[in-house]
Amino acid sequence: MRFYEFEAKHILAKRGIPVNQGEVAKTAADAERIASELGGSVTLKAQVLSPALIKSGARASADSPASAKQEAERLLAADDGGRGPHGVLVEPAREAQAEYSIAVTYDGTAKQPVMAAAAAAGNIEDLSDEHPERVVRRHFSALLPFSDYLAKELVAGLGVTGPDLNRMTAIVARLARLFLDYDLTQADISRLAKCDDGKFVALDAYADMEVEGRPRQKPLLDELKIAPEDPRAVREPTQFELDGAKIDDDDPRGIVGPVVEFDGNVGLVIGAGGGSLTLTDAVRKHGGRPANYAAIGGNPSVGKAVALTKLVLSKPGVEKIAVMSNVVSNTRADLVARGVIKGVIELGFEPADKIVIFRVPGAWEADAVKILNKYGVEYCDRSVSISEAAKRAVAKIGG
Repeated sequence: MRFYEFEAKHILAKRGIPVNQGEVAKTAADAERIASELGGSVTLKAQVLSPALIKSGARASADSPASAKQEAERLLAADDGGRGPHGVLVEPAREAQAEYSIAVTYDGTAKQPVMAAAAAAGNIEDLSDEHPERVVRRHFSALLPFSDYLAKELVAGLGVTGPDLNRMTAIVARLARLFLDYDLTQADISRLAKCDDGKFVALDAYADMEVEGRPRQKPLLDELKIAPEDPRAVREPTQFELDGAKIDDDDPRGIVGPVVEFDGNVGLVIGAGGGSLTLTDAVRKHGGRPANYAAIGGNPSVGKAVALTKLVLSKPGVEKIAVMSNVVSNTRADLVARGVIKGVIELGFEPADKIVIFRVPGAWEADAVKILNKYGVEYCDRSVSISEAAKRAVAKIGG
């Protein structure tokens, strides 16, 4: 889940990281009032969740309250993934002697959190692509206490020395600790400015939290007035996605989800934990157009597999479905097979016509194979790679 920038700055401020103080305007008139109270030039930033909208510049500058009102009207009309902005953050414009960017995220390859920094403002990922030589990194443990020495190494790698080294080290160390303490997947100060008085201030900041961390972080979410039913996704959920969530809510046996809608013709019923993303990417790699992402696992009931199959196969534009599992799975393959075939039949189709492939690794594989053979459904076992299974599926449906 994603925080709005004003919320991310609240989290940073809780840990003593200096941030640019501003106020969220809900209307253009509010923006005019806030700009008048702040005096001088101001920066206005639409409070949105869409990464594309943030990168495209959902922000403006104004040198008068009247100009702030005009710019706020424009920003409040932005389309934030099917919804309007939460508001417009109005902050005093700040001059900087120097600017840096700092980010903390999780490195899936190293299986450790990683800090990254650059002697330039901007998104660390973009800076890594454009100027990799300017980005320094340090990994750290998610289990052991964080050492400030690692933060000092990171900052020193930017060529920062003297009092600035100590000031920035404190900010980096606090950012790393709050990343761990608040179950974040991303903590990003994309514009850390050294101001004329020598102090550092976070001008732009962003943060994402693990969805699974929401129960543990309830005090923080309550403090930010984020309702439990607010998914904080980068766009509003579609009806297809809401129906997928309902399948999981209605039956506690096993897991379905998250269900995500795409614009494609290959319906996916996949079970693989993190491998589900690999399966989806494999379909794309071979020229297929996934209609959805829909993971299933944890030994779901037959009824749950039926409901998911019917949802995916009923999606407009879906021609056929592919059912695939990872190399190793403890989910009962026979239950998934029974549920998928039952769902296809209840929609009035022949399983062999609508299921392009069934990759069956899991418990009770032999029974699953018997069911699939009975209905003439093509299947493969773990000896066939995920990539090859996806290739076969795409070939059968014609891309």
